[in-house]
Amino acid sequence: MRLILMASATSLAMLPSAVTAGTTDNVAAAEARAAATVRQMTPEEKTVLTHGIMPLPLSPNAPRPPADAIPGAGYIAGIERLGVPALKETDASLGVSYVMGIRHDGATALPSGLAMAASWNPDLLRQGGAAIGAEARAKGFNVLLAGGANLTRDPRNGRTFEYLSEDPLLTGELVGAAITGIQSNNIISTIKHFALNGQETGRKFIDVKISDAAARESDLLAFQIGIERGNPLSVMCSYNRIHGSQGCDSDYLLNKVLKQDWRYKGFVMSDWGAVPGLDAALHGLDQQSGEQLDPAVFFARTLGDAAAKDPRYAARLDDMNKRVLTAIYAAGLDKNPAKPGGAIDFAAHAKVAEDTAKQGIVLLRNEGNVLPLAKTAKRIAVIGGYATQGVLSGGGSSQVQGEGGPAVTVAIGAEGPFAALMQQNYHRSSPVKAIRAMAPGAEVVWRMGDYVADAVNQAKKADVVIVFATKWSTEGLDQADFSLPHGQDALIEAVAAANPRTIVVLETGNPVDMPWLDKTAAVLEAWYPGARGGEAIASVLFGETNPSGRLPITFPKNAGQLPRPILDGYAELEPNFAGEAPSKDARLTADYDIEGSDVGYRWFARKGEKALFPFGYGLSYTSFTAGGLKTDGRTATFTLGNTGGRAGATVGQLYLVSRAGNPKQRLVGFKRVELAPGASQKVSVTIDPRLLADWDNGGWKIPAGDYAFALGSDAEHLGPAVTVRIAARSWKD
Repeated sequence: MRLILMASATSLAMLPSAVTAGTTDNVAAAEARAAATVRQMTPEEKTVLTHGIMPLPLSPNAPRPPADAIPGAGYIAGIERLGVPALKETDASLGVSYVMGIRHDGATALPSGLAMAASWNPDLLRQGGAAIGAEARAKGFNVLLAGGANLTRDPRNGRTFEYLSEDPLLTGELVGAAITGIQSNNIISTIKHFALNGQETGRKFIDVKISDAAARESDLLAFQIGIERGNPLSVMCSYNRIHGSQGCDSDYLLNKVLKQDWRYKGFVMSDWGAVPGLDAALHGLDQQSGEQLDPAVFFARTLGDAAAKDPRYAARLDDMNKRVLTAIYAAGLDKNPAKPGGAIDFAAHAKVAEDTAKQGIVLLRNEGNVLPLAKTAKRIAVIGGYATQGVLSGGGSSQVQGEGGPAVTVAIGAEGPFAALMQQNYHRSSPVKAIRAMAPGAEVVWRMGDYVADAVNQAKKADVVIVFATKWSTEGLDQADFSLPHGQDALIEAVAAANPRTIVVLETGNPVDMPWLDKTAAVLEAWYPGARGGEAIASVLFGETNPSGRLPITFPKNAGQLPRPILDGYAELEPNFAGEAPSKDARLTADYDIEGSDVGYRWFARKGEKALFPFGYGLSYTSFTAGGLKTDGRTATFTLGNTGGRAGATVGQLYLVSRAGNPKQRLVGFKRVELAPGASQKVSVTIDPRLLADWDNGGWKIPAGDYAFALGSDAEHLGPAVTVRIAARSWKD
């Protein structure tokens, strides 16, 4: 189904519920109204909506923002004469960004994107989107720069924690649900960063090499599904190059793919500092964002002068305005204005954050059923991770903090105007406090873990040890490897040797090595668990919550298993938050044709590699079965059952495993279900034909042959295959 921003026959019938609170019933009406407004605009007015500033004090000499601007990511002036409101923009997918505390307020921090995705629960992401969208609106913002949808091509990417998964179906479904929730508040959401933004090292000049087919079957398909499901009214283009052109200056991505093939009707905004020149307008860019960060303001007077002389620019300028206005009218920004000072139900939103953290925690190991912990434990030693104070969050523009700011801030010595975005911050949610509440009869002692001998001494005296291991990630920096920093691997090894009942809780934004794995009793991946992360972790540890998270990315055994064992440019380039080239002639290339569309678990399947923990993996305190698979290649039904003694949730995962006699693995359907002990449920999924197809010569093609499907508890543990004959088919988007 092609939805509101796609111009096929079914798209114009009615806006989804997320946008019906606006001023129009369908995108055709919004677009017609926008065209009428454009006809009333003066030449000077036509450049107003095409560019904007970052209303933050980036330097002592920065000009004062307009009186109605709110400190945040962006501001685009409105046109009062025509009743067009200003666009007031804030980051990001995890909540309303803290922007270094400049507004002197707080917001609800959702868990990281990976934590959200580990729930495999679109409804939960929709709730989270609705919550953070409501907070953005209450603070006066009408654009939320959310919807991170880049696939995990390299798990060392510093922004991996912001994104969702390595799979196009899972990413597309989840990001679409989040966007639907955000836009239910009569505000605009983006989907970003379009596209193939796979690493932070050299992010403004790295040139991605990938075939059209491979891109369409992987990263672009994730965006396509996300746009179809969520109908984002804006797309944010990326910093990186694609075949030599900047993402925000890519005729291929913005014109050919997005606007022509997908018939997208919203507008494309640039990432901040991502516009190379005026010609980006001809190549599909509609709005220059954060213009102070670019070499020049290209979309103001320069664009107006070009439009006065060149019919190409004149036509493009009208289209740029029509697209921005279509989004404004479809969201109802003019008739339902967002105003600062709105009421925020922080308690309700905290519950959403806590529920998300609970569903996103992944139980990776549980030897001898050491978990859940008995509340009758006499002495519990908690070590590491500032666990008395809070839980770690990722850094960069997506940084969210609650009222009062972070519980702990650890500076890393960064310099420059964005240094404050590159600090390790901990949310005010203490795991130790939550553990003490769960086990009021226990003596709970804590050690930072700076001194291994002290930690070992406490481990020897405890009934059980819980080690909180942290690894911070941030926008602007990639990770050198998968090790835990600050000697934490050695700490865990020593503690586990002293007490075999050692449980490791990981707060990370990427996969990590686990050289100590076999010596531990249990391992929980808690990710960056957000505003109520401490409570969620304790709830899982003590069994009030049965863990149900499933990995949305593969945890490799080592970097040698990756398509690029050495991350491109990491060893040669100095860290640079902005990602600028060190010189005009600097070159950096990422060859994504190595894996093509086989990202993550698909690459592992192609190479016959076994992961440390595979995509889709996750344990529970109960046991489940999956069987009875029936499919015709278009839909599939199967039955999930709880064969254990506890209520819990499982995720049915349906994979294509071979096509026309050739091995080919792709996730083609999934469903998360809650089951009481002994209960079973029959579920059905619809198989998107694009997941069975190849992109070939401008369209999708399904070759005739036998297609085998199997249910899996994860991407490596698959049940018996069911084979169906499928006829050849080809079609255009």
